[in-house]
Amino acid sequence: MPERAPMTLFSMTTRAMSAQMVRMNAATSNLANAGSVSGTEEGAYRPIRAVFSVELDRASGLAGVTSGGLVRAETAPTKRYDPGHPLADADGNVWEAPVDETAEMVEIMESARQYQNLVQALQTAKQLMLETLRSQ
Repeated sequence: MPERAPMTLFSMTTRAMSAQMVRMNAATSNLANAGSVSGTEEGAYRPIRAVFSVELDRASGLAGVTSGGLVRAETAPTKRYDPGHPLADADGNVWEAPVDETAEMVEIMESARQYQNLVQALQTAKQLMLETLRSQ
């Protein structure tokens, strides 16, 4: 396995920004599928969540984040009696995606705010580096 270059503030922030984008994309996917229905319980959409882990860079002592992928929630879909729906089964039931729209909006806002914080941290670091170069 090739050895990675030591982690810097910029690489660490870039990874964190990517992680927030994955988190935001998962939440928007869930929100887009809120209210969707299926004719079977197995076919109903289940929310997804991004899984992250901490990665320590021994050379620099900095800790970064890595994406462990996406996992589906184990939440059961909501069974709803709607015999007139085209996807209804023989008993007249459809299964609705168990997406909490409010929680997904909060997730989107939190990840967007974290992303903004990371952009601000990069801008501050850049400004400090420029000031250091100017003073020399």
